Amino acid sequence: MDLVVYAVPFFIAAMLYELVYGYYKQNNTYRLNDSVSSLSLGVLSQARRFVTLGVGGYVYYLVTEYFSLPLMDAGHWFTWVLATVLYDFCYYWLHRIGHERTIFWAAHVAHHQSEDYNLTTALRQTSTGFLLGWIFYIPMYLVGIPAEVVVTVGAINLIYQFWVHTQHIGKLGWYEWIFVTPSNHRVHHAQNDIYMDRNYGGLFILWDRLFGTFQEELEEEPVVFGIRGALKSFNPVTALTHVYVDMAQDSWRTRNWRDKLRVWWSRTGWRPDDVAAKYPREKTDLSHFHRYDPAVARPVAYYALYQLIALVLLLSYMQATEITYWTGFALWSFLLVTAVLTALWLEGRNAAALLRWEVLRLVSFGVLVATASGGALAAIAVSCWIYIALNGIGLVLLRKSDSAMGAAY
Repeated sequence: MDLVVYAVPFFIAAMLYELVYGYYKQNNTYRLNDSVSSLSLGVLSQARRFVTLGVGGYVYYLVTEYFSLPLMDAGHWFTWVLATVLYDFCYYWLHRIGHERTIFWAAHVAHHQSEDYNLTTALRQTSTGFLLGWIFYIPMYLVGIPAEVVVTVGAINLIYQFWVHTQHIGKLGWYEWIFVTPSNHRVHHAQNDIYMDRNYGGLFILWDRLFGTFQEELEEEPVVFGIRGALKSFNPVTALTHVYVDMAQDSWRTRNWRDKLRVWWSRTGWRPDDVAAKYPREKTDLSHFHRYDPAVARPVAYYALYQLIALVLLLSYMQATEITYWTGFALWSFLLVTAVLTALWLEGRNAAALLRWEVLRLVSFGVLVATASGGALAAIAVSCWIYIALNGIGLVLLRKSDSAMGAAY
């Protein structure tokens, strides 16, 4: 059972509570631009299943059918205990390789790009992890753990990881020795030298202590969140693809044929000597670190928040409704375009150009709604037209707002 969908109301309530608590304690850890960016990536990650056909599920079927030990009893407590422990063990190695090898880092990096650390960071997920991540869970099927148990303990593991993405909870005594906590997971999201590539566990921190990758959070070394090669963008396409693009460019530019292949499987951070010398990449100087935080006017911020709410509602509808592949593809495309344009507004890009793209987005969506008949989209046509109308009003207000245009552009 995939419990993540049922946990969404809890996620929303917890984020709102953390926001209010932060203001109450005069220690707010939220910025609207960064939070919208993180949650947009979370929406796209959940919507990815409507357009991709992964091979992992088929491989799991073949392993269970022809290679696994006899299936364990899904009703026995030992099956669940073993599955919980083994899943986290597999996750540890996937997570560790996700930091130590570039091709896996390319899929995982989106989760680490946020320069804030709050509960929205937990939902900042990749859309490309399905490409290779499934490999690491094959052992669970080999030992005979039923698929429904694997899915359920995986969801529990993911839900557990949500609450550790906060700055408002300190160290938790003996609990720190066994389980992943906010303190030891803050270390994992740091870009400080002493904290880099540490604390990979999802549920248990024991794996890190056992395999030498544990690092305690130190009072004398405050955590600086983010990645060393700062993204300086809220664009989800850039967030999801920039490491793949970097690898492709390095592979193309190097003259050494062995290095052209090595780029794809090298340790994270390695680059061919000739390429690194000719095309150096800037790394963050933590002594002069400033979070990426372009100024935009308040109407722009409200417009971006409105788009995020619309994305979440549309995704919820997609998940609760039977839709065809092509309807899912069309709606995923709309989610992606909306997330990209929202990010560009939050980056303070050229308003005139963005307005033209927004009109094209709304017209395209209107055509899609108008031509839908008898399907899932037709069932919410009224809501779609209301959304389009409110967007139009918002764009008119943005266009007429001299203060918004002056402050942001």
